[in-house]
Amino acid sequence: MDQLLQWVAGGFYLLNKIFFVLSERAQINGNQKVARYWMIAAWAILFPGLPAWVIIFIQHRNWIAAAVETSAVPTLVLGLVIAMRGTANNPPRALDYLAAVSALIGFSYSLYDFKGINTVNQWVETGLVLSFLAGTYLLAKKKPSGYLCYALMHTNCGTLMWMQDKEWLAIQQAASLVLMVYAYCITRKRKEPDEDMKVQDPS
Repeated sequence: MDQLLQWVAGGFYLLNKIFFVLSERAQINGNQKVARYWMIAAWAILFPGLPAWVIIFIQHRNWIAAAVETSAVPTLVLGLVIAMRGTANNPPRALDYLAAVSALIGFSYSLYDFKGINTVNQWVETGLVLSFLAGTYLLAKKKPSGYLCYALMHTNCGTLMWMQDKEWLAIQQAASLVLMVYAYCITRKRKEPDEDMKVQDPS
């Protein structure tokens, strides 16, 4: 059962990163329609993998990570809605507030359960949480910097999984880290021509 959870959690989340990269590459090639389809798939593929991650975190009393993973559902919905609409304008604010409240509840329960932040796991979880929330929010709003936050999140999550003997998930996190750095590099290449045009524009 444990191995199945790892494959489900890691597999779907790895596909999410692959779809992000494919979407960015399609945008570079000027195929906005294909890019939009890949972006929709990237957000949608997270939902079947999320329950497995929550179960894994709970098994190891990673309350902060478990609560934030659960609280990310509104943000994932936000990302999917924006991808389907094709615009990040006027997003539902209630989704942002709900995610923040859920994260606070998870953090508070972790403090109660461990009598404060006194384990290495909690510090790693805290880094995971902050980078995950920032990355998910920024990517939902179509901000390239979200990829860098995700890269940091995968570093923290991979470390946590390795410490808890989840080798497959640690490897998956390392692969996702590489994909997020690559996706960010793609977005930088896409922006550079626009920046050059702005410099040359006499107006």
